[in-house]
Amino acid sequence: MQAVTPFEARPIGTGRLDLLPLRVEHAEEMAAVLRDPALHTFTGGTPDTAEALRSRYRRLTAGSPDPAVSWLNWVIRLRPDSCLTGYVQATVTDAVAEIAWVVGTPWQGRGIATEAARALVDRLARQRVLTVIAHIHPDHHASAAVATAVGLRPTDLRQEGEIRWSRPAPL
Repeated sequence: MQAVTPFEARPIGTGRLDLLPLRVEHAEEMAAVLRDPALHTFTGGTPDTAEALRSRYRRLTAGSPDPAVSWLNWVIRLRPDSCLTGYVQATVTDAVAEIAWVVGTPWQGRGIATEAARALVDRLARQRVLTVIAHIHPDHHASAAVATAVGLRPTDLRQEGEIRWSRPAPL
């Protein structure tokens, strides 16, 4: 049986962003970035405290307990301000990655989510990931625009009320 090599979240740079591998130390600043309750309109829940994020980030950075699953998480740093503005993530199993993105309210509408998600999808495509998927609430038009911009298309599949978007492997 062949050993599974987990993926790693390594830094990714774009024209104006640095995607930095998540660290527990990001929790304080990210709590401020994610504090707007409006960010939970489509996903539910409420903003996490810095303490709750530290706990979550400890679990995430420890990695999946399943060696066949890689949890990849990055914070988004906007240059030249050097401030964190959100995050992107991917859960990779075999050759399929489920991705997500969140950008804090003050930075929305500036193309940050699209730039970060595109960089993530491009990185995954250069590795052995064949299919990229995301689950998006049908009324979340901004996330649908990001998904479209990175080459995902809506499917007929639904999961917990969200539409599954997919970017299949190139032929």
